[in-house]
Amino acid sequence: MIRWIRHILTVLVLLLAGPSIVLLGGEVLGKDWWEASRDSAALAPNPAETPEAVVQVYAARAWGWRGAFGVHTWVAVKPTDADAYTVYHVLGWRAYRGGRSVVIQRDVPDRNWFGNRPELLADLRGPGVDDVIARIDKAARDYPYADRYTVYPGPNSNTFTAWIARKVPELRLDLPPTAIGKDYLGDSLAASTPSGTGYQISFWGLLGITAATEEGFEINIAGLTFGIDPKDLGIKLPGIGRIGPTPDPSRNPQSLDFY
Repeated sequence: MIRWIRHILTVLVLLLAGPSIVLLGGEVLGKDWWEASRDSAALAPNPAETPEAVVQVYAARAWGWRGAFGVHTWVAVKPTDADAYTVYHVLGWRAYRGGRSVVIQRDVPDRNWFGNRPELLADLRGPGVDDVIARIDKAARDYPYADRYTVYPGPNSNTFTAWIARKVPELRLDLPPTAIGKDYLGDSLAASTPSGTGYQISFWGLLGITAATEEGFEINIAGLTFGIDPKDLGIKLPGIGRIGPTPDPSRNPQSLDFY
C-alpha cells in the first residue's frame, strides 16, 4: 500500500512540477482582466499593405492561474484583398449563458490575450489560401461542441482549434503541449492528429498516446502532455511547454506531400 502511495505521489509531482514553476515565476498572474492589455502584438501583416490571403494560428497563456497549465488558441484569416481579419475562437462564458461558444467576428488577429503575448503557430499565405479559409469557416460553423464548454479536459478553446486543424490539414498544426483540450475526441477513442501527419488514441482527453511526423511522440496523462519531437529533439512538458528549437510557423498550402 505504501509503495502504491509513493508511486501516485511521484506521478503527481511530475505532473504538477512544470505548472508550479510557471505559477511561482509570477508571469501568468498579471493585472486584473479589465486592466490587462488587449493590444496587437504586431505579429500579423497589415491588411492594408498585404493583398494576398493570410491564415494564422495563435496561442497565448490563459488568464490568471490557469495560464500556469495551459494556453488559449485561435485562428485568424484574411481573404485576398480583404481590409480586415476574421478571428475564430471559443469563449466559455457564452456557453455558460446558454449561447454558442464559437465566436466568428472581425477583430485584431494578434491581440495580447489579457496581457499575455501570443505565439504564432502557423502562417499560410498566397495562392490556394482562399480555399483554405473557406474550409476553416465551414469547420468552425460545424464544430460539434458549440453548445458546451469545459475548461478541463475539454471541450474548450483548444478542442475547437484542434477540430479545425483536423478538417484543414494544410495547417499542419502542431499544437503546444500546454493546449489542454487538444486531445479531447468526444465519444471517439481514435483520430488523426491535429497536424494530419499521424494518429492518436485518447480517453476523453484524460489519457492517451500520440504518434505523428509533426507532433512527434506524446503521452497525455490527466490532460497534461509529455512528449519528444524527433525532428529537432524538442521536449514537451506540462505547464512549461516546448523546450528546444521553435518550429517554423510558415506553411505552403500547395505542398501536400505529407498526406
